[in-house]
Amino acid sequence: MAEIVQMPKMSDTMTEGVVAKWHKKIGDAVKNGEVIAEIETDKATMDYESFHSGTVLYLGAKQGEPIKVNEILAIVGKQGEDISSLLGQSKPAVTQVATSTPSTPAPAKPPGAKINAEIVRMPKMSDTMTDGVIAKWHRKVGDQVKTGEVLAEIETDKASMDYESYNTGTLLYIGANAKESVKVNGVLAIIGDKNADWKTLLEAETSATSAPSAAENSATPKTAPSQTPPAIKTSSDNGRVRISPLARKLALEKGIDISKIQGSGDGSRIIRRDVEQFQSKGGSASAATAVTGKESFTEAPLSQMRKTIARRLSESKFSAPHFYLTMEINMDNATVARKIMNESSAVKISFNDIIIKAAAAALRQHPDINVSWLGDKLRKNNHIHIGVAVAIPDGLVVPVLRFADQKSLSQIATEVKDLAQKAADKKLQPADWEGSTFTISNLGMFGIEEFTAIINPPDACILAIGGIKQAVIVKNNQPTVGYIMKATMSCDHRAVDGAAGAAFLKTLKNFLEEPVRILI
Repeated sequence: MAEIVQMPKMSDTMTEGVVAKWHKKIGDAVKNGEVIAEIETDKATMDYESFHSGTVLYLGAKQGEPIKVNEILAIVGKQGEDISSLLGQSKPAVTQVATSTPSTPAPAKPPGAKINAEIVRMPKMSDTMTDGVIAKWHRKVGDQVKTGEVLAEIETDKASMDYESYNTGTLLYIGANAKESVKVNGVLAIIGDKNADWKTLLEAETSATSAPSAAENSATPKTAPSQTPPAIKTSSDNGRVRISPLARKLALEKGIDISKIQGSGDGSRIIRRDVEQFQSKGGSASAATAVTGKESFTEAPLSQMRKTIARRLSESKFSAPHFYLTMEINMDNATVARKIMNESSAVKISFNDIIIKAAAAALRQHPDINVSWLGDKLRKNNHIHIGVAVAIPDGLVVPVLRFADQKSLSQIATEVKDLAQKAADKKLQPADWEGSTFTISNLGMFGIEEFTAIINPPDACILAIGGIKQAVIVKNNQPTVGYIMKATMSCDHRAVDGAAGAAFLKTLKNFLEEPVRILI
């Protein structure tokens, strides 16, 4: 009997998995325990072993496509077995096709096909525009309109812009009064012959708005023969040349000095046609040639890791009330201690390893910081598992250093390096990233002096470590140069109070300024 293989939940935060690679195709035999696919989760790429034996009858997605958790990954059964009931789909009925060819009726002419008028639609003037407000009409019903003349000023979500007519004729109808809005592709106006039956055209448009193809059947604007108006001197207000935005943009692109163009629009306003005619007559470009470039970009689908980072950190930032505590720490003694330890240690110990050890020791003294917010209850953790944020090309992972307070500096250094390498190789397993009780994020190696980090739920706190730098400090009432590091702790105020957070940072500061104390 055929069995459905569901997309498993391979981590506590996984909502879907991407099929990185199929090891079996439809028709292949598969045995219990054989790898059927490689699944990319939000944490790592892992092999998925089949729990069924039989023939692969169906694959739920192509390579590179996602499948939601518990949805069909594959179906395994006997060769030739009917799986339509498992897919929840009935077989399509066979439709008999007539052998005789029916006569094809002549296509019906749409209403208004013979009406000598055209609908002017609200244009989409920005990438986010859904409707436009008529700021001002420059023509009223009954006025003559020519191609290139400003018909109206339209207010979009970005700016107020002039709309130049692409039609010539009489303005028969306006779709909205000033200060009223019109949807994109809605009827802005109707222009045509003076005696055209525009009402029939409008009724046909209204009845067609509910049809899916209404937007596709909009009339193609006709361009009237260009008529060159008599030369009129371009007017200006206080030296400002009156020119439509479209004409200004066109002149800039072509490098034309607008002060040399004569306008033919309202009040000698320069419109697009004037710029085009000026260029066709051999108008000279301005001395300062406009710099033009080609805009380009690439888009790529989000990885599972990036989707999870976006979802979980958004949930944390907008649901957990963060507050921040920052403290300066003198790292002079830690610098000396690290140098001495590395002279005899088989494993190179980093400042981050020392900070992890100090944080673990401070958590042991301040158990109220080592807590997890679980919505309707607060968990006080008796064990100390420190999550260490690791940046990889696909995003960010937080492998967990378990029982950090019980480990030596050399053990911490070795384990952190191993976890970082596994993260880079995408070989982390669920046991490597689950169960942290406190998180540390260090950007000091990038030259960052200080920053605030977003809490990694369900942890109640995260410690953000900045770089160590030389600075002038006061020691024994005398100015001297020392090594200073800033540490900022983000706390979830639902679980941790300010005084408790400050006390923890004070203990951490004492441990780092006298690192011999963390070895006791």
